[in-house]
Amino acid sequence: MSYCVFVHRSDSIYDDSPAEQYQFPKQYFGRAECSVGDWIVYLEPSKVARTRGYFAIARVQQIIPDPKAPGMYLALMAPGSYLDFAHQVPFNDGDGPIERGLLNESGKLSGRAQSAVRSISPQDFDRIIERGLNDEEWRLPRIEVKKIDPVFEENQEPYVLEQTRTRVERLTSRIVRDRIFRKIVLRAYDERCAVSGLKLINGGGRAEVDAAHIRPVEHAGPDILQNGIALSGTAHWMFDRGLISLSDDHRILISRQVNDVVSVQAFVNKTGHAQLPVRPSDRPHPRFLQWHRENCFKN
Repeated sequence: MSYCVFVHRSDSIYDDSPAEQYQFPKQYFGRAECSVGDWIVYLEPSKVARTRGYFAIARVQQIIPDPKAPGMYLALMAPGSYLDFAHQVPFNDGDGPIERGLLNESGKLSGRAQSAVRSISPQDFDRIIERGLNDEEWRLPRIEVKKIDPVFEENQEPYVLEQTRTRVERLTSRIVRDRIFRKIVLRAYDERCAVSGLKLINGGGRAEVDAAHIRPVEHAGPDILQNGIALSGTAHWMFDRGLISLSDDHRILISRQVNDVVSVQAFVNKTGHAQLPVRPSDRPHPRFLQWHRENCFKN
């Protein structure tokens, strides 16, 4: 097993759904196969407008031939393993590429940087997730090294691999996932309720808005931005109880079972459509909206 980088574009021609599957051609099979049972990090190329850089991690459960496309394969992600970064990580920092392993002997970027699927060292993987999921509460405690007799001193091998695995497992707990999910959803929606259009900040500087899952976690809904929507407490309550929903073109739907339609209509922003993130790929995905209409919405 080994860590890998999977390059993904939001406008990809491949049949990708980062929280569920990643499609790739046969030429990358050998590299991708090594990641089965382990974690991969997603990277959006710098050529993409408003690129997210390294933006998420997921665990590869298995790789299968794509039944719909001869010569193509699917890396299937373990359910519930996908996790967006709280902070998107740029490809380069002040010292060059975050993936130091992409540099050749002369310090130049090697051709490996063009590979859509590539292995990554534990050190580079650790560097990426440390920045992407950085929060003082989540860091592992520092370990002080005691001085020992030079006669018996050996070069200390850093336990980067074990520390990284421990950190990843720790950061994928439900509590931490909810915290990160809230952060990325509210940031994408500018802390504004998608239904009312209101942006309310309390006296403590905290936004009075929730990060709601469109398809709930208990019903296999992933912690992915396209399955999230920012809602005020009232809108969240109505959304969860199926009194409001969204069409695929993001028109706000009001249930016939609402007992005060006039008041709900006044609560909805004047456009009648949800106020959504600027970046199209951050907006609710139609399949999650369809699930909500079919399983929650009281039409």
